[in-house]
Amino acid sequence: MDLHMMNCELLATCSALGYLEGDTYHKEPDCLESVKDLIRYLRHEDETRDVRQQLGAAQILQSDLLPILTQHHQDKPLFDAVIRLMVNLTQPALLCFGNLPKEPSFRHHFLQVLTYLQAYKEAFASEKAFGVLSETLYELLQLGWEERQEEDNLLIERILLLVRNILHVPADLDQEKKIDDDASAHDQLLWAIHLSGLDDLLLFLASSSAEEQWSLHVLEIVSLMFRDQNPEQLAGVGQGRLAQERSADFAELEVLRQREMAEKKTRALQRGNRHSRFGGSYIVQGLKSIGERDLIFHKGLHNLRNYSSDLGKQPKKVPKRRQAARELSIQRRSALNVRLFLRDFCSEFLENCYNRLMGSVKDHLLREKAQQHDETYYMWALAFFMAFNRAASFRPGLVSETLSVRTFHFIEQNLTNYYEMMLTDRKEAASWARRMHLALKAYQELLATVNEMDISPDEAVRESSRIIKNNIFYVMEYRELFLALFRKFDERCQPRSFLRDLVETTHLFLKMLERFCRSRGNLVVQNKQKKRRKKKKKVLDQAIVSGNVPSSPEEVEAVWPALAEQLQCCAQNSELSMDSVVPFDAASEVPVEEQRAEAMVRIQDCLLAGQAPQALTLLRSAREVWPEGDVFGSQDISPEEEIQLLKQILSAPLPRQQGPEERGAEEEEEEEEEEEEELQVVQVFACSTVVRAYVLLLRSYQQNSAHTNHCIVKMLHRLAHDLKMEALLFQLSVFCLFNRLLSDPAAGAYKELVTFAKYILGKFFALAAVNQKAFVELLFWKNTAVVREMTEGYGSLDDRSSSRRAPTWSPEEEAHLRELYLANKDVEGQDVVEAILAHLNTVPRTRKQIIHHLVQMGLADSVKDFQRKGTHIVLWTGDQELELQRLFEEFRDSDDVLGHIMKNITAKRSRARIVDKLLALGLVAERRELYKKRQKKLASSILPNGAESLKDFCQEDLEEEENLPEEDSEEEEEGGSEAEQVQGSLVLSNENLGQSLHQEGFSIPLLWLQNCLIRAADDREEDGCSQAVPLVPLTEENEEAMENEQFQQLLRKLGVRPPASGQETFWRIPAKLSPTQLRRAAASLSQPEEEQKLQPELQPKVPGEQGSDEEHCKEHRAQALRALLLAHKKKAGLASPEEEDAVGKEPLKAAPKKRQLLDSDEEQEEDEGRNRAPELGAPGIQKKKRYQIEDDEDD
Repeated sequence: MDLHMMNCELLATCSALGYLEGDTYHKEPDCLESVKDLIRYLRHEDETRDVRQQLGAAQILQSDLLPILTQHHQDKPLFDAVIRLMVNLTQPALLCFGNLPKEPSFRHHFLQVLTYLQAYKEAFASEKAFGVLSETLYELLQLGWEERQEEDNLLIERILLLVRNILHVPADLDQEKKIDDDASAHDQLLWAIHLSGLDDLLLFLASSSAEEQWSLHVLEIVSLMFRDQNPEQLAGVGQGRLAQERSADFAELEVLRQREMAEKKTRALQRGNRHSRFGGSYIVQGLKSIGERDLIFHKGLHNLRNYSSDLGKQPKKVPKRRQAARELSIQRRSALNVRLFLRDFCSEFLENCYNRLMGSVKDHLLREKAQQHDETYYMWALAFFMAFNRAASFRPGLVSETLSVRTFHFIEQNLTNYYEMMLTDRKEAASWARRMHLALKAYQELLATVNEMDISPDEAVRESSRIIKNNIFYVMEYRELFLALFRKFDERCQPRSFLRDLVETTHLFLKMLERFCRSRGNLVVQNKQKKRRKKKKKVLDQAIVSGNVPSSPEEVEAVWPALAEQLQCCAQNSELSMDSVVPFDAASEVPVEEQRAEAMVRIQDCLLAGQAPQALTLLRSAREVWPEGDVFGSQDISPEEEIQLLKQILSAPLPRQQGPEERGAEEEEEEEEEEEEELQVVQVFACSTVVRAYVLLLRSYQQNSAHTNHCIVKMLHRLAHDLKMEALLFQLSVFCLFNRLLSDPAAGAYKELVTFAKYILGKFFALAAVNQKAFVELLFWKNTAVVREMTEGYGSLDDRSSSRRAPTWSPEEEAHLRELYLANKDVEGQDVVEAILAHLNTVPRTRKQIIHHLVQMGLADSVKDFQRKGTHIVLWTGDQELELQRLFEEFRDSDDVLGHIMKNITAKRSRARIVDKLLALGLVAERRELYKKRQKKLASSILPNGAESLKDFCQEDLEEEENLPEEDSEEEEEGGSEAEQVQGSLVLSNENLGQSLHQEGFSIPLLWLQNCLIRAADDREEDGCSQAVPLVPLTEENEEAMENEQFQQLLRKLGVRPPASGQETFWRIPAKLSPTQLRRAAASLSQPEEEQKLQPELQPKVPGEQGSDEEHCKEHRAQALRALLLAHKKKAGLASPEEEDAVGKEPLKAAPKKRQLLDSDEEQEEDEGRNRAPELGAPGIQKKKRYQIEDDEDD
């Protein structure tokens, strides 16, 4: 993005900052406001981060902000604003875009922002900028907590965030192209931090207990400072080359020299003395070409060894989702002066800051005061500094904060959590895999530190190591952690370095475990098993848990004389105190009244233990607590009777409960302890998934270190030699790898690998001489069961499990089974397999075995034919029909006939079956009679001759109708009665249809239809345009009316269009009907006869008559409804003057107006008293309900 493409407002704002003249920067008067405007622009940038890109292209930070920071830092408001702007400009690109964009356009913007950040990092690599930051930070830290303001804390945090952002910028490897021992941009930045003294301030923040709030910021900055460093190499800086390093370099050079010599020798053999233009053509026998003929080879014989059918073919492209994960962490050696500075920093950090800072960060993490995923910095610091301490001068006291079982548990929890999230959150699987790699490195370093403590000369250190190992080897989760990681290893998400660290960590764990087992002879481990045990009942137990006590009756008789003498002495002693003995447990959940049996057992235990005074005291205390029944003797018992009672208690077989220790063991029965040998720990790794992971890492044996190759071979040797499972490695890809290894010119440098490969190949050819199928087995990965069959013979596992196999079927048993099946398959109401089991008296069989054998014999098509169903009652017996008739006669007058029958019928059947049977018996003529009846509030009680009138449109539904199943409703539609068809086929006029529907109780749906027509007419007059309006029934009465054939006939007469088949659901008022036509149609739905019938009934009654509350409510409903009908007629212009006068004379004053609220009953009575006409003479009516007439036309 060029500068001339910058937004004009943004360009003007940048120009108002100031200008640079030589090395001096002159700020403009509006410099502070311009910086604030830039902050405001960044806050409102779009998703492409256009403002950030324009400022980066204009190099505002290099040409303006850095000079302002270094030359005008005395201006505090301007300095604070510039720091805010720099923090915003230097924030990571991932934070700006949320994640790595996948779309090409957004990926371009992301890379552009990353390029500008790398330019910012190079500009910051100067001592001046960090000098100003360190001076400002020093001045702020000099202030005490009582002098420090909120603005000072914000400035400290922004300075730390700015340093974090600059260090976080990744290096541009293609642009720098730096080699080891050369100073990169990151090294220059670290050197500037060192020269400015900012590193000392970081150490102070990490070591000061008063600055704990910045602990996570400091840890993040420190982790970014050591991002590309190796702790082992950093610890050895300045000490010369160690003998181990020199030997490793010599071995690497020897491998390169052997390969070079082998290549020279091969080229010498291929080159002839005389050049020949004709190399010759050869036929390769046994190798077919594309056709049926042998392959023709047109090159020299020396090239035949390198022949492959894949030569010249286009390599197959691997999709991105299947490609192996890339290595993201790159380690390099920085310049020597930078490494010396970092080594000294690490030493000071370990001595003064590590324990306090890691404890503070751990507290923040446990109390959830940190941000998400901040625990990764904690795990990185743990792995790095513990490795540095182990490589430099091992002192466990410097890392004692993280050297505990709790740290092992914390790392294991996070490792398991990352592992589970990687499996569930597939979109972010790569991120979770990187976090899991960090946790694995921390776990590996913890084990390495504990292993180093084993060889410490200090006895206390070795004892601490033994305690830690005893804990981590005892717990099952620590032992099975590596197996779970191997089984779920996915090279698409996890890089090869993760697999290398996993192999090395597993090797270290097993090595420590072997040494631990040799020193102890065995290993006691925790084993969790899920067991279901029934609760044990009380059992008779004469044995006493404690000591050597008499158990047989003869021994009890022999003990009694000595006890009798003690009891006689105690009985004569009147000073025997009972205050110190309590015969019951007050803290027990068992009530005191139910603890008598336990008190009796305690008395017996005291006698058996020879404690006669305690037994006598306990007996007397129990007598006071439980005097009823004289169980412990009566209140006036004599001493001799007490002694005889104690003798009976001593010899009685009392029931005993489990003791508290036994109960506790019963509750924790899922966790058991068992002794485990060394090979039992290795056996869990004997599976194909683990072997495949090891072989995958072994393929890159040339790039692996000698230690990594040793770890691989050691694990495979344990499986092949110690467990005698060489066949786990009998796989074609493994043999191809062995072939490449043995033909490698530098194979002499991999003696351990070569020896192991020859051992496996020898075992395979020895097995192939006995088992010719071993060559076919090379195509497959194998489990332990297949391995044993290959080595011990096929079918050996079947012989071992023959006792568990089902017995075979003899011909006589098959014939008997066929007869039973054919005899019972057509019997209704019974299970065929159950009937066969009842009559099959030969070898005991299970239901599953019989079903499978019936399918094998061809008597049944599938196992699904014998699945148990809920109810197999199909036929109705005579008793069941009589019971159904009795229940129908009993509940035929109830509201829910079918529901009561289903609740009380003995043989439970579905609703549809009961309905079908009632129709077949002729008890009902149609299904509608069985519908749940609705309780309707009609106004017929106030009309003469019981005639039905318009229903109350404000009435609420009391119950919802229960619908029958779909099959019933379909049958109802198909099989309707002939009377309904005849009645629906009649052609009636609008008035006759309306009167007929009124008489059938459809007054409310007619009123709703009339209201819809009037509103549609009003809308068309107001809008001036018309469109089809659907009639949507919102109540059950309206829905039932819309399904009635007479009501549909009325709708057709009025011109309402039925719904189109398959496209519409509701009836619609056509757009062709004019407002006048709609009002006339609405007016035709009213009933003048019923209005005239209402008139005498609505007249005031004589004073002596006082109706009930229900009659008054109905009266007011009718008045309100009649007023609404008259208003509609007025609107349509169809109301007569006589009707208006009649309504004007009606006593509607008692009804409230629209949206009128009555505050209290007393206020309502006062209004009625004022508005009552003198000629009424009727007593006052107390209203208990309020009605509201919603009429939009009256507004």
